[in-house]
Order: sequence, then structure tokens, then C-alpha cells
Amino acid sequence: MSLATLLAGAAGALAAAGVAELVATRVPKPRRRRGALLRAIATLGARVGMRASSGLARRIAAAGLERGLSEVVALQAGLAILAGLLALPLATAAPGRLGPAILVLAPLAGYLTPELGLRRRAQARGKQIEAELPDVLDLLRVAIAAGLAPRRALQEVGRRHPGLLARELTRLTARANLGEPVDHALSHFEARCPSHTVPPFVAALRRAERHGTPLQPTLHAQAAEARSRRAAQRAEQAAKAAPKIQLVVALLLVPAVLLLIAAAMAPAIGA
Repeated sequence: MSLATLLAGAAGALAAAGVAELVATRVPKPRRRRGALLRAIATLGARVGMRASSGLARRIAAAGLERGLSEVVALQAGLAILAGLLALPLATAAPGRLGPAILVLAPLAGYLTPELGLRRRAQARGKQIEAELPDVLDLLRVAIAAGLAPRRALQEVGRRHPGLLARELTRLTARANLGEPVDHALSHFEARCPSHTVPPFVAALRRAERHGTPLQPTLHAQAAEARSRRAAQRAEQAAKAAPKIQLVVALLLVPAVLLLIAAAMAPAIGA
């Protein structure tokens, strides 16, 4: 065996060892990429879950419920399972692709039922708050004009007014008196009052708390605007009610009157 053959064999062995080393160094890269991808997916899932939970918490607060987030989620899961179990016999007896559709839609309907309840309750609370806001603002303006501090005025109005908004004002002042930061208490108050008329009122309270801005002119302007808005809404509701009344008169009252006339004329016609 010549020297050239030995050198060639050594070169081949070294080359094979180098290739193996390169392969060994490149193997962990896909794992790193896979680990980074898994971490990114986990981070995205955590963010989506946090946003979903925060949105559900806001809807619970807007509905005015005292239940926690975990209780509502447990209720949703329980209703989804119950709806799936109740729909199982129907799904097995349904023809074709209707069975799998029932198995998918029934738990989904059970899961979304509490969401619909929260939305309806929040809408009802928003309408009630909009109706009560002008009177509450006027009472608050009078209390501040009488010399009460804004927080004391909120407490007195909440104690003396019988409405929903007054109860939320009482809750607001109670949280502030217990030592909670005023900004947090106002944010909680705004979340529990699902009406577009409440944020300007909360902004005025924040300015008064931070900078000592006088509340009387702002409350007077907001009360006047709320009253004009309420009057416009009532006029719109009255305009929508007119065609319904005409339809009831045409379909029910007029035939009833004609039947009474016919019943009164029937003996004379028969004679």
C-alpha cells in the first residue's frame, strides 16, 4: 500500500468525520425552531385567553352580576355538556349529516346561552341608566351647589335616589372610602354602567378629583344634553309606535266594530 493511498484514506475518514460533525451541529436547529414555534403558539394562546377572559369580565360587570369569572365559565361549560347530552339521542336518530351538526351546535348553543343573558341584562341596565341620568346629574349639581364635596355629594345622591344609577354611585363611594384608588373605583363604576352617557360623567369626576375642576357647569350641560337625547328617543319611539297602532286598529278594532254592527242588524234583516 503506497503513501498516497494512506493519505487518501485518511482524508476520506476526516471528511466523513467532518460531515458527521456538521450534521450533528445542524440537528438541534429544527428543535430550536420547533421550541420557538411552540413558545410563540403558547404566548398567542395566553394572550387570546386573557383577552377573552377580560372581555367576559367586562360583560359580567356590565350585567351588574356579583358572580366571578370562574362561576360564569363553569356555568357555560356545564350548559354545554348538558346540551350535548340532551342532544345525543336526537343526533343518533337524525338522518345523514344532521346528526354531527346537532352534536356540534347543541353544546355551542348551551355555551352561548349565558352570553345572551349577559348582553340582554346589560342592554336593559343601559336603558335604565340613560333614563335616570338627567335627574341624578341635577341632584348632584344641587348638592355640590349647597356646599358638599364631590365625593360626599355622590354619597348623598346615591343614598337618597331610588334608581339603579344611584345604587352604583353608592357602590362607587363605598369602594373609595374603603381605600381603593379613585381611578380604579371610577373604572369599575364605568364598567358596571353600560351606557354611552356615563363616560363623559366619569371623565368630569376624574378631572374634579385630580385637578379640582368645578363640576357644576359640566353637570348642568350634561344633564341638559341627556334630557334632549331622552326627548329625541321618546319622539322616535312614538313615531315608530304610530304604524303599529294603525295596524292594530285596521286588523282588530275595525273588524270587531263591523261584527257588532252586523250582529245588531241581523234580527232586522231576518225579519
